[in-house]
Amino acid sequence: MSRHHTTAALDEVLSRARKLIGEWETEDCGVLRVKDFCRYAAALNDTDYIRRARAQEAAGEPVVAPALFLAGTLSWEDGPVEGELRPDGLALRESPCTQGLPVRQVHGGESVRLGRPPVAGARVTASRAVTSADHRRGQSGEFVLLGVTTRFTAEDGEELMAVDETIVVLDGGAAA
Repeated sequence: MSRHHTTAALDEVLSRARKLIGEWETEDCGVLRVKDFCRYAAALNDTDYIRRARAQEAAGEPVVAPALFLAGTLSWEDGPVEGELRPDGLALRESPCTQGLPVRQVHGGESVRLGRPPVAGARVTASRAVTSADHRRGQSGEFVLLGVTTRFTAEDGEELMAVDETIVVLDGGAAA
């Protein structure tokens, strides 16, 4: 693949992203369930949380989600089948501004701000937006850094958690 084509693909990612900065997409995550909290805790091998949550549920007490439950949930839907994934293994939803382009991505890190703890029975909404887009050049070549923020809120509008992540978009080469 020529260098010009690679630059054009990254330029297109940058152009798309800059048009979307500040445009929030909202998704209803549904009502939080103790069952989902416990599945998350089981994936972390946190059997103490599972025992405590089930006991609180049986006693009719409020059950608070594990600390990073909202940030750790990749999708609120069943998820795409393998054939619908991008060549880099990510779902289109996790690949802002890259659809149809010969690029690949890696996550460059995230920071999490905790608000009010989410509780079972609460309806949660996630709002997501591209917050920044920068074209960079490093030792390994050119790339685009995308900043993406996801805010999780309760029905009353109070923020439960916010996640700021950085996505590194690279040349996908012939494999993409």
